[in-house]
Amino acid sequence: MQTSTAIDERALVRKISWRIIPFVFILYIISYLDRANIGYAALQMNKELALSSEAFGFVSGIFFIGYFLFEVPSNVMLNKFGARVWIARILLTWGVVAVISAFVQNATQLYVLRFLLGVAEAGFFPGIIVYLTYWFRAKELATTVALFTAAIPVSYIIGAPLSTWIMDNVHWLGWSGWRWMLVLEGAPALIGGVMCFAWLTDKPSDAKWLKPEEREWLLDQLAGDAKARPGAKHFGSLKAMTNPKVLYLSFIYFVYQCGSLGVGYWMPQIIKGFSKTLSHTQVGLIAMVPYLFATIVMVLWSRRSDRRNERRLHSAIPLALAAAALLGAGLATNPYVSITMISLSLAGLYAFKSPFWALPTLFLTRSTAAVSIAVINSVGNLGGFVGPFAIGYIKGSDGSATHGLLFLSGLLVASFLMTLFIRLAEHGPEGSIAVAKPGH
Repeated sequence: MQTSTAIDERALVRKISWRIIPFVFILYIISYLDRANIGYAALQMNKELALSSEAFGFVSGIFFIGYFLFEVPSNVMLNKFGARVWIARILLTWGVVAVISAFVQNATQLYVLRFLLGVAEAGFFPGIIVYLTYWFRAKELATTVALFTAAIPVSYIIGAPLSTWIMDNVHWLGWSGWRWMLVLEGAPALIGGVMCFAWLTDKPSDAKWLKPEEREWLLDQLAGDAKARPGAKHFGSLKAMTNPKVLYLSFIYFVYQCGSLGVGYWMPQIIKGFSKTLSHTQVGLIAMVPYLFATIVMVLWSRRSDRRNERRLHSAIPLALAAAALLGAGLATNPYVSITMISLSLAGLYAFKSPFWALPTLFLTRSTAAVSIAVINSVGNLGGFVGPFAIGYIKGSDGSATHGLLFLSGLLVASFLMTLFIRLAEHGPEGSIAVAKPGH
């Protein structure tokens, strides 16, 4: 067995990171483009398909119903078939559905295909999170997850100007720009699915691109990492799905997703409301600003969480910032103040992600985490239905998104308090939730 002195640790971690992170980062950008570009399509699509605010809210949210129903089964299959095969399957099926969505002729067809897109994509995010735990130790996990999940705001940075430019400039064969946008942004998932077979390695013991001594050192380190968490539990699939801690984290993530996706899907229309003279491309360029800021804050905050080896406060504080900023965005009347508040809210929402996804690994084994993270993500992503639908319903009632933003701000306050007072260390009955006292 190799000792840590026989290996250049930093060089090996960097080697593994460069092999894995850029590839899954690109895949996640593709994923978010295909789920979030509906927000930009709405600038043309809503009129062409005669969609009301309530109908668009439903279109945005029904994706997450399919996602919720098939998330856990998908991750069970990932454990069975391996990451390389199953993630490739996910990419290929969602790419097909994304491209077919360009052919819809009415709201009902769009509802069905958005639901099927959620079914196809289910399991991708938690599957990648679990996959990363196969390769990285706990002390590197928040930063690693941040580098992966930074693809979310980056997908908006890329997708905002790209999507709106396609809509304004691509009208081949007499097709509307939003239809070509769905085709051109859906096709890369098909390419990514094929590339998965050639590039991903299921686990370190299979990594021919590592030297034998590097593989042995990494496996030794990961095994030692697991032993260093004596409170980590191994549950069967059903017990993991009903574990109180898992359900508690699921509710926190549910409320968080209400705010995050509620803002994300409606932001193009919120920005369009600043001025009737804005072109679609200009809306996309303005939408880049909050996500660029959020990406920088997200990575810096996650590194701070890793340096201090602290997860709870690093998850809670960003939620408080996001809640306050959404309150400001809802009350603001000046466009510059509004975009500043939206930027701050997104910075808080994205900074929350990486420390939060490090929490389950504090009390679960890697094998149990596959199902548990899928449960947290699937239940939490129901917030992706509630948030956009709530804003659409409220906007349909009074013609403004203001009250919807205030509603989401209130939900984030609840999520902040739940995160602030949770303690995941094992105290009391197995699987119980301990509530931390302020200051602990």
